[in-house]
Amino acid sequence: MSTNKSLLILPGDGIGPEVMDQVVRVADWFGRERAVKFDLDDGICGGAALDAEGTAMPDAVMAKAKASDAVMFGAVGGPKWDANPFHLKPEQGLLRLRKELDLFANLRPALCFEALAEASSLKADLVSGLDIVIVRELTGGVYFGEPRGIETLADGSRKGVDTQLYTTPEIHRIARVAFELARKRRNLVHSSEKSNVMHTGVLWREEVTAVHEAEYADVELRHILSDNCAMQLVRAPKQFDVIVTDNLFGDMLSDVAAMLTGSLGMLPSASLGAEDPATGKRHALYEPVHGSAPDIAGQGVANPLACILSFAMALRYSFDLGDEADMLEAAVAGVLAKGLRTADLAQANTSRVSTAEMGDAVLRGLEQAAG
Repeated sequence: MSTNKSLLILPGDGIGPEVMDQVVRVADWFGRERAVKFDLDDGICGGAALDAEGTAMPDAVMAKAKASDAVMFGAVGGPKWDANPFHLKPEQGLLRLRKELDLFANLRPALCFEALAEASSLKADLVSGLDIVIVRELTGGVYFGEPRGIETLADGSRKGVDTQLYTTPEIHRIARVAFELARKRRNLVHSSEKSNVMHTGVLWREEVTAVHEAEYADVELRHILSDNCAMQLVRAPKQFDVIVTDNLFGDMLSDVAAMLTGSLGMLPSASLGAEDPATGKRHALYEPVHGSAPDIAGQGVANPLACILSFAMALRYSFDLGDEADMLEAAVAGVLAKGLRTADLAQANTSRVSTAEMGDAVLRGLEQAAG
């Protein structure tokens, strides 16, 4: 039975278009072989949109995003636009998407495939079997707080201001996402903040505790300072299950967790909005954690697996296609087990492949799984 879902493709800049091409191939395969039909549309964003239309997120593309069931996002940015004023940075396109779609919950799994345990910068025994999720609050905190900006003072010196700001509802809704997720996993949440030096950290700890006591007493909750959390991630990462944290610390901790898996090119993410009580629909954006990597753009060597795994998250969270998500993740695991690697993961006794060749291998894995 055919299931048509609308999916907006925003490749962006740098390696974004290259890795997104492989996602489109996978989506087409599901349409042909599994009767899971996607109505694909595309648009420009980031630096590409700045060059074409003078804005990092054109209004027409924003309208498409709001109307879609999910958005697949590549990457934005590059040295070409480094000198742009702040409001004309490519990243403003992604920030607008997150804000206007109210994508408050960012899920970043850090899963170490067995075949990549040796590729981690940590000892294999520390990361083998690693399976954690960082739940990052995405629409509040210091990235959006007001006042913010740079001003020149009377004596000619300058002052920069960014405001870290959180409210009870913002903390409660992200905490619930983390607790609900933990219930489906190993039932453990670490809440990470800086309550020893920041008032927002104190509020965060108190409000997460309140949600826990009132609604999720069955889930184990541990509090951890964010600097200690970073240290523990590289000391003993398998002690964690779900980590919930704010926008700033989530940005940093998820990149630390990325390297545990062997490469940023392996980490997917999902950014979810609130569920509409009337329709059950929620806005969602899926993107690889890696950036635009302009130094390798156009060379056909980028790792598409994080983007492909982000599509697997879309299958699971936006389209309720858990079996298909499992199939795709298993295909990725199978490719890695066969020793196929893009340049970022290449090691002795492995076969280096291009971006497209990695996509070919994933499609072969899907074919085999389909019988």
